[in-house]
Amino acid sequence: MNNEFKLKNGSGCLYCKGCGRQDKQLNTYDWLADIPGNAEEQEMVEVQFKNTRKGYFKNSNKLKLDKGDIVAVEASPGHDIGVVTLTGRLVPLQMRKANLKPDVEIKRIYRKVKPVDMEKYEEAKAKEHDTMIRSRQIALNLNLNMKIGDVEYQGDGNKAIFYYIADERVDFRQLIKVLAETFRVRIEMKQIGARQEAGRIGGIGPCGRELCCATWMTNFVSVSTSAARYQDISLNPQKLAGQCAKLKCCLNYEVDAYVEAQKRLPSKEITLETVDGTFYFFKADILKGSITYSTDKNFMANIVTIPARRAFEIINMNRRGEKPENLLETIKKNEPQQPVDLVEQESLTRFDKRKGNNNNRKKKRKGETNGNNEGTTNGNKPQQLKDNQPKGEGRPPKGENRASKGEGRPPKGEGRPPRENKESRAEGKRNREDGRERNRNRRPGNGENTASANNKNGNNNGNNAQTTQNNNSKPQAPVADKE
Repeated sequence: MNNEFKLKNGSGCLYCKGCGRQDKQLNTYDWLADIPGNAEEQEMVEVQFKNTRKGYFKNSNKLKLDKGDIVAVEASPGHDIGVVTLTGRLVPLQMRKANLKPDVEIKRIYRKVKPVDMEKYEEAKAKEHDTMIRSRQIALNLNLNMKIGDVEYQGDGNKAIFYYIADERVDFRQLIKVLAETFRVRIEMKQIGARQEAGRIGGIGPCGRELCCATWMTNFVSVSTSAARYQDISLNPQKLAGQCAKLKCCLNYEVDAYVEAQKRLPSKEITLETVDGTFYFFKADILKGSITYSTDKNFMANIVTIPARRAFEIINMNRRGEKPENLLETIKKNEPQQPVDLVEQESLTRFDKRKGNNNNRKKKRKGETNGNNEGTTNGNKPQQLKDNQPKGEGRPPKGENRASKGEGRPPKGEGRPPRENKESRAEGKRNREDGRERNRNRRPGNGENTASANNKNGNNNGNNAQTTQNNNSKPQAPVADKE
């Protein structure tokens, strides 16, 4: 028994059902391959030939076909050899996509290939390159403005398809006669475009990747220069043209995104009026949303780049009859932006600033306490003295020069609450002693002292009122006299 386990991609019993062995841009992923009953529907089959040529055939003999199987199909005349690329329920959907009309006569599949069929097929394929070279020489001798790009022989060798490129209409009736006499086959001429030729030859694009037309593109959409204008690309034919000498197909990929982004920008014809002058549209970064304005229409002069939001603000101001000072946004002075230094967090001297601030606070607190103590001890009612003092006293009049050390300053003692002199201190001391004597005389058995104390009290009524008021208040710490 021949039980060999073979893992094949596209043919045999074990393979990936969704992916088939196809050529580059003709690859079709069968996303219905794993659905039960899909393999049983074998009515229509997709078959691929050389270049980008595909055909749909009817499986009238109910053959069990898989992707990658080589089959012999009906042709006119004779038969052709191709590879099965798609089966199941997806084939009718692909036929609808290819716009095949239902009244078109659909050819059928004969059989799977035999060794005899493969021998004829290989012989025919070996003659393709020599036939192309000779046919080019014949077209040149007939002075035809055309280029023969490729030649494809049918599987049985009875027919040859000549693919040519021409910019103008070509009368190739004489060419067909000469080719039929030379190669003894049925001749068919098929015109292709420059993009299809580039996809057949292949190559590397300016992006560094393989050409899109040679990898995944199956149909070619027309490309116009308006796609480059929407994207603000300079109309340089050397940069916009691809290897096929036509506009690059990739210009159509991002046009929709640029058109949507351009709707968020103001019109190019709108001018901005400011106090400085009139600004005209110069250029725009569409995806970034920024616009550059110039004071001259033709060349760059005093260019200013602003976002689209600012441009709309100025347009609305101009409609109201207002003109801003300039195009740039004014920065609020009340809220200055302070930079945040993240490196300062690791600085060794980051605590020195806090220490200095604490010292200043301590000094302020000491100054406040000293002022309060002086006011309470030196004078009995400092607030009264402050209120009684005339406004403006103690300050030098305006206009006087304060540069010199002694000029412009009030003399010592003026502008401040007067300190108590020696006489007032002595009087206060006597009042305190009298108060102590009165307290002693109030004790029982001291009648004489009380009488003398009363006499003294009668003489010093004014002083006693002042001392009693001081005694009732909280005791103050004694202040050392400098004198």
